Amino acid sequence: MFQALIAEDSKPILRNLKALLQTSGLPIQVAAVATNGEEALEICHHNAIDILITDIRMPKMDGLTLIDQAKKINAKLKVVLISGYNDFEYTRKAINLQVCDYLLKPVERSQMMEVMERVVIQLIEEHHTESSVFDGIMDQSASRLMKLEPVFFEQSKLLWVVRKQIFTPLSDHWDSGIIKMRLTEAFEGHPFWLFPTQDPLQLLILTNASFIEGHNYNLNTLEKIHNCFVALGLDVSIACSSRSVVPKKIPESYREISQTLMEQLNFSKPILLDVSLPQHIQQSSKEEINRLSDNYSGMIQRLQKDRFLLQLSEQLSKWQQADLPVAQLERFVSRLVGAFESSANQHIEWKNWAVLEQARKLKLFDQTSYTDFCSELLAFSGECFDFLLTFNKKSGNKLFIKIDEHLRTNLYAQVSMSDLSTKFHVSSSYISRIVKKYSQNTFVHHYLDLKIREARRLMETNPDMKIKELSDALYFHDQHYFSKVFKEYVGCSPSEYKAAIPFTPQDV
Repeated sequence: MFQALIAEDSKPILRNLKALLQTSGLPIQVAAVATNGEEALEICHHNAIDILITDIRMPKMDGLTLIDQAKKINAKLKVVLISGYNDFEYTRKAINLQVCDYLLKPVERSQMMEVMERVVIQLIEEHHTESSVFDGIMDQSASRLMKLEPVFFEQSKLLWVVRKQIFTPLSDHWDSGIIKMRLTEAFEGHPFWLFPTQDPLQLLILTNASFIEGHNYNLNTLEKIHNCFVALGLDVSIACSSRSVVPKKIPESYREISQTLMEQLNFSKPILLDVSLPQHIQQSSKEEINRLSDNYSGMIQRLQKDRFLLQLSEQLSKWQQADLPVAQLERFVSRLVGAFESSANQHIEWKNWAVLEQARKLKLFDQTSYTDFCSELLAFSGECFDFLLTFNKKSGNKLFIKIDEHLRTNLYAQVSMSDLSTKFHVSSSYISRIVKKYSQNTFVHHYLDLKIREARRLMETNPDMKIKELSDALYFHDQHYFSKVFKEYVGCSPSEYKAAIPFTPQDV
């Protein structure tokens, strides 16, 4: 909602203008009215006014002087001038003062609506440009509602990215207003801007570049900011850059600082770092995570539950004493969850399994202590193994029996693994493994073997049936292909097989 000030010495006109705005349906609120220029200027000093609607001729201070002085308070103020036909020369001068538009007396509703709609469009466009500074940092809904004063864009900014330390409770003091008050007190009234980010565990703090001049900016300053959070009972890590940036560069700088913070963050102790300084990334931890993830994934595939849980428990205990980066721990958990999903996703039951919600929590590290996290991860892993082991023991043979029955009843059709996958709600690769395990053959060879067995039966019971009729009936379509397959499985051609069938009187 944009705030409007009406300055008009004629009370009837003032009431009319106010009524027209209030019933316009536009996102404009009449914040105040004034009957002379000095009163209007005083209101501008103490209120965030977006739109000034002012008469030219007013007592104590005329409209043009008011516009000039009000623009010094808010350079982006939108001004609509009210004038009569006799004041047209004044209106021309007002153009130099960047007046948006003007209204001629007597002001009619249609005229007012047309002018104010144009003003609102300008304000929305400007506001969108300003709030776009925080696109990708804040939620879009929050950034649209945010309104920054023009003074925010007058100086370059210093940035701090503050992140709640992992495995710590989230205090009620994790509030932008409370934190801002503490920072302002600690730094003797210096202005700070605090913004919640898309990540609920992360805050962005901004201040003017002039902060460097007044506070001899260094790592001690970073510690002083950290102490403000400690005083509020908040366990956080902080990253910053000692290089200031112009407002439009804030998103780029935020991403750089945030990424570096996440790469360096560990769960054993908070960190304070300046990304302007050279950083050492622990490459060894990345290589260790890759090796361990592959090892544990292999145990999942082989269903080695006891060995997996024992080794995982020992590994988690080792990490408690090490400065393992949070990003690597998160990557390890993500790889484990992915390995379990890969092993189980051929089962329809997995898709609606409640343990998946548990997996999502593990990825977000919702636990308030490392001990709780380890317990959750081990419990999750055990439950996944139980699911896989139970399904493999009870369902493999049963599934093969169902597949085999379906194939035997569809010998006079063509069934693909994709058809079976849809029918039995399992993946094609899982069907392939089950058929191979229980038939000692690939799916294709097993299905062809069943069809050839049926062809032999038909030849023996229907000796007058032609080879082409057999081929078409069993869905081979090509007689030559049927003959080739038949010879591979039986050792002779269909004609030779028919000729070798013993003649009996029933065949007459």
